[in-house]
Amino acid sequence: MADLIERLLDGLPADAVLTDPDVTRAYAGDMAGFCPPGEPAVVVLPRTVEQVQHVMRTATATRTPVVPQGARTGLSGGANASDGCIVLSLLRMDRILEVDPVERIAVVEPGVVNAALSRAVAEHGLCYPPDPSSWEQCTIGGNIGTASGGLCCVKYGVTAEYVLGLEVVLADGRLLHTGRRTAKGVAGYDLTRLFVGSEGSLGVVVKAVLALRPRPPRTRVLAAEFPSARAAGDAVCRIMADGHTPAVLELMDRTTLRAVNDLTRMGLPETTEALLLAGFDTADPAGDLRAVALLCEAAGAVEVVPAEDAAESELLMKARRSALVALEAVKGTTMIDDVCVPRARLADMLDGVAAIAERHGLTIGVCAHAGDGNTHPTVCFDAADPEESARARLSFDEIMALGLELGGTITGEHGVGVLKKEWLAREIGPVGIELQRGVKEVFDPLGLLNPGKLF
Repeated sequence: MADLIERLLDGLPADAVLTDPDVTRAYAGDMAGFCPPGEPAVVVLPRTVEQVQHVMRTATATRTPVVPQGARTGLSGGANASDGCIVLSLLRMDRILEVDPVERIAVVEPGVVNAALSRAVAEHGLCYPPDPSSWEQCTIGGNIGTASGGLCCVKYGVTAEYVLGLEVVLADGRLLHTGRRTAKGVAGYDLTRLFVGSEGSLGVVVKAVLALRPRPPRTRVLAAEFPSARAAGDAVCRIMADGHTPAVLELMDRTTLRAVNDLTRMGLPETTEALLLAGFDTADPAGDLRAVALLCEAAGAVEVVPAEDAAESELLMKARRSALVALEAVKGTTMIDDVCVPRARLADMLDGVAAIAERHGLTIGVCAHAGDGNTHPTVCFDAADPEESARARLSFDEIMALGLELGGTITGEHGVGVLKKEWLAREIGPVGIELQRGVKEVFDPLGLLNPGKLF
């Protein structure tokens, strides 16, 4: 331990090396439940690429595991420390290095907060579309590590579609450049995409070239109330089949609506079984909303209410963004699932989750990025009650099994981390696991980077 700290201090300032157990414990884990973190040996907070390289060279020389971290807002344990590891926090590497409105790119360090980047590029008439619900806290490096999504994915896609190039410090300290700054480029294997979603297991991202888009008009939203999940799912299918491309298409079930009302006092309708929010940022949002309102009514909506203005639209979106926090307040602890299914099976997923909740006597609220089939069933339970906690964990696994049965995937945007390792193996099979481990060995032959994650 003393040798490790001494070696780290050879290339890092003293204030970048934290060893007090009370301090390092605060960096031990992310927001995932049921996967307790280990005890890190040390936390380092570099400010430069060269300092990250020094950390990785030291780790290789001493054979010490390294766990890269961003803001620790993840929900799968992907940023959890392992016993005796170096926690490599990238929060101090938080500079926006360049915004180029001609090439429509931004060059950033990994510790830049998603919302800070969005505000910075807005000054140039541009936007960075990926917008996780934690966008005011989560970092670009963490977004890249988990290939995160957000509320606007139905129109604009996920993080992977906006990462053009990377600088990555490899396990042995070498610096790798991937990708490009140009609008097009197909030279060699797409290593950039390989790192996106790798959860820090292949290298440490220290710089990213991100694609930007022109800033769209403010989104106008309507709220449609449905008597059943089946009717709401039918509406989603009608909207997509009719050729519409909403900027947001979000769903909250009755349990979630009640929780949001209890937290925010917004007065959302609690008698409806599902509330669908459809929003457009087109030149004529009113026309788009009228067309979607008719489709919702044809699917069985009992009421469709367009927002009167941008402020009311933002209020509806605020309600959706409050859903996970509101559900946490129901019992004090939540397990947030992240199962993505084909849009046509969305209603089956919602009905199946309701049956699981009833079978286990639990409160499970569902909010969803309905436009891309990405559901977030959220199990509410009392962590101080061992029996209820056991039922919560069992229901979580049953929800993932249901997603796979419906032709879906165990994670649409939160990643695998520790929480879903077993389920990754079930989804991709033994050949897939063998090949992914082979890729890992090429980049990290000593197995030092984020050990115990993914597989």
